[in-house]
This record gives sequence, C-alpha cells and structure tokens, in this order.
Amino acid sequence: MIYPVTVYGDPILRKRAEDIPADYEGLKELIDNMFETMYVSDGVGLAAPQIGKSLRIFVIDASSAADEEPELDGFKKAFINPVILEKTGDEWIMNEGCLSLPEIREDVSRPETVRIRYVDENFVEHDEVYSGFAARVIQHEYDHLEGILFIDYLSPLKKRILKGKLMAITKGKVRPAYRIKVPGLK
Repeated sequence: MIYPVTVYGDPILRKRAEDIPADYEGLKELIDNMFETMYVSDGVGLAAPQIGKSLRIFVIDASSAADEEPELDGFKKAFINPVILEKTGDEWIMNEGCLSLPEIREDVSRPETVRIRYVDENFVEHDEVYSGFAARVIQHEYDHLEGILFIDYLSPLKKRILKGKLMAITKGKVRPAYRIKVPGLK
C-alpha cells in the first residue's frame, strides 16, 4: 500500500513519535508499505510521521549513493525505536530536501558521524556507528521522530524567505510527483 505523504503544516510532523511495542500488529506490512511509499516518492528515507503515523520508526535505502560511498551498496534498513547516542566529527554542509516539504531544498550542516541504538523488524537490538551520507539520512529521519524538520536548522532570514513556499505547501498549492496529504483537506 502506498501512503500519501503528510506535508508541512500537519501537527503530526511537530510531535514526538511514540515507541512501537514488540507485539505491534502489522509491523512487517507497515515496513513494506513505508519502503514502497518511499520508492514511489523518490526518497532515500521515510519516517512514520510522514505517513501520518506517530510511531518511532523510519526506513532508509541509501544504496543509490553507493557510487560515491561503496559501503552503502545494499544499505536498506528499518530503524525501530531508535535513540541517537552520540554525534561526532566535523559538521559538513549538504543540500537536503524532504518529501514533507516538496519543492524546498536547502543547505544543512550536520555532524559527520552518528552512533545509534535501535531494534530491527525482529526486535533485535543494534548499536551501530555510521558516517557520511548514511549518518546524514539517519539524522534527518530521526529528526522526524522528534518533531524536527530540516528547515529548523536554517537561519531566521532563510526561514522568512521560505515563508511563501511553506504557506503554499500548507494550502496544497504544490504538485510533487507523489501523492500528498495536505493538513485540513480531505
């Protein structure tokens, strides 16, 4: 099932998501549907709040970046109930976009390396360290679980410049190549 992507203005994107219990009904189906939605939307990551579910889970498939970072070949994972334990390394800037903020891309500075603890779809716990592009995508998706959007890292001036585009998103006056769920519209 392909979900519509919840866009800017919906309160769920600003709320801290809830942990998923080990007996969560339909977890495998949810993960499969999240990957399917992400692929149809041309994303490399997708968090549950972006499909209207306040759950602490995100999926990533960063294998498209394997040309630049060969270790990302086959990098496809679901991160359930994640906790970022540490962010280290130099901050580096990269142009980011977000399925929940269609037609907006901006430079964002993030630490190079992240250590994260999470459980996989079998509720096996992992404690792993990622660097480079994988770390960036993990931080971006993790932020969604905390109610943070990448535009929150921008300067006040940059946010003012984007205000018109953000208002257009909240009113559904954007036309991305994927289905969206606009706040307040059926």
